[in-house]
Amino acid sequence: MKKYKVTLENGDIREVNENSTLEMLASEFRSAHQSVIVAAMVNNSIRELTWAIDSDCKVSFLDLSNSDGVRVYERSLVFMLVKAVKHLFPEKKVKIKHSVSVGIYAEIIDGKYGAGGSSSVGAGGSGDSASSANGITTEGAACGLQAEDVAKIEAYMRHLSEQKIPFIRKAIDLKRAIDIFNSSDRQDLYNAIKERGKPYVIFYDFDGLLDYFYGYMAPHSGYIDKFSLIYHPPGLVAVHPTKTSPGKIPSFKQLPKLMAIFSEYSGWGKILGVENVGALNELVGNSEGSDLIRIAEALQEKKIAQIADMITGNSCCKRIVFISGPSSSGKTTFANRLSIQLRVNGFKTHAISMDDYFLNRGDTPLDENGEYDFESPKALDIDLFVTQMRSLAAGETVDIPVYSFIKGMRESYTRTVKADDNHIIIVEGIHGLNTMITSHIHKVDRFKIYISALTALNIDDHNRIPTTDTRLIRRIVRDNQFRGSTALDTIKRWPSVRMGEKKYIFPYQETCDIMFNSALIYELGILRAYAMPLLKKIRPDCMQYPEANRLVKFLSCFAKIDSTDVPQNSILREFIGGSCFHV
Repeated sequence: MKKYKVTLENGDIREVNENSTLEMLASEFRSAHQSVIVAAMVNNSIRELTWAIDSDCKVSFLDLSNSDGVRVYERSLVFMLVKAVKHLFPEKKVKIKHSVSVGIYAEIIDGKYGAGGSSSVGAGGSGDSASSANGITTEGAACGLQAEDVAKIEAYMRHLSEQKIPFIRKAIDLKRAIDIFNSSDRQDLYNAIKERGKPYVIFYDFDGLLDYFYGYMAPHSGYIDKFSLIYHPPGLVAVHPTKTSPGKIPSFKQLPKLMAIFSEYSGWGKILGVENVGALNELVGNSEGSDLIRIAEALQEKKIAQIADMITGNSCCKRIVFISGPSSSGKTTFANRLSIQLRVNGFKTHAISMDDYFLNRGDTPLDENGEYDFESPKALDIDLFVTQMRSLAAGETVDIPVYSFIKGMRESYTRTVKADDNHIIIVEGIHGLNTMITSHIHKVDRFKIYISALTALNIDDHNRIPTTDTRLIRRIVRDNQFRGSTALDTIKRWPSVRMGEKKYIFPYQETCDIMFNSALIYELGILRAYAMPLLKKIRPDCMQYPEANRLVKFLSCFAKIDSTDVPQNSILREFIGGSCFHV
């Protein structure tokens, strides 16, 4: 029997027999990992644990402390949810909506999957013969889902986990796949898949239930044993381990404002007739892309005008507006557009960047690695900032510092700002919601806005688009256009950016007065043309290649949209260029 040499992450070399699987090899290293191993990296490409080793190779295992490992776990969990609902409530369908806190929010909707037999997406497997008497009750909730129904679903999912049912990968030619889509009422999936231009589609068979998932799966349901379902009307949240809590089920925290903004975005999708990528691609194919851009931009402008009315419409107008949000949210363009709307309401504005309050480089605090921690609020001169904001709110004149990032210190000159009764100060910065800063500004004077690109558009009913993917793609394009950075540079920096967001921004998002969603329903069709060539420059032997390749595959789901009709004041122009603002 032929043998192959496998070089492991720690440098050890194992000799394995031909056709040995990664799962067999992984069994030796489970105790060395803080959570379950669900996949592996083989010669810098992600492989499922069922993959048979067929050559000498380098292998590192992926557990839930790794983003790719979490994605594998989440997909497998979603498939188990779909299976459980199919079994318990045959007349219902699962619609995955978006992430929330430490889980995935889903709704159970009317409409059974097609009855195309075992070869159909959504077709039942063994034991899927629950009577309609077990169906979801209709009293007490808008969609008919109640707490006891969620408990039933979770119990059946635990049964599936105990059964260790395999997720079987199957490549099916496109023509047959189209027949499967048509017979199972999955037009949402067909319109997304056809843009990829491949002659086949990869399905997964889970106990007779066929479905498509964007990415890899665990070997079997037994790997998915840590989860909980939380009743969250009108749907549920499937909570699972995360990268920061890989070995256990983390605590779920209610985020009502974030949920509301996702709901608003979904409402906009219905107005536009775009609730998934398939519907978006169909509109583009019908030459309706230009109208889509105009309506999407008008919806955002209307929202910005409403926020301006909130700031100025009370008997006591807010004097200081804080705008905060994670990287690539479009904060600068939003601030400019809000300023225009405030001026329409009869007020003058002054723009101030919190970046100008950075401490000199030598006074900047260090992180746990001994590096300058520019993400920390302690990197700012908080005392000076608070004193000057209070003075401005009182109508006094102040000398705002000007910070030089090149020199790593303040300039010798300042900028004089005076705010009379007719002025509103707009402050932009990642710490604009941090209570360490805002609690020192009188509540009657302040108005706090959280902005982020919260994509609620999904690939299809069972495959969501992570909001962080949209922001990462925006940043890749912007950094290349205006900062001389390659896609490789941006992807390398992204984990530290995300760490800073989780530590210093996200904990304060629910303290805002209003959230603004900067995501545009059409934008990934535009960004595709800019981002894909940059991502394809990353070589297969580079550590960042798997992430780049994942994003390329993701963007390939979107039909191309011409950027000509994107208005000059669009938030998207902050990233692709051509903005009428200084961004």
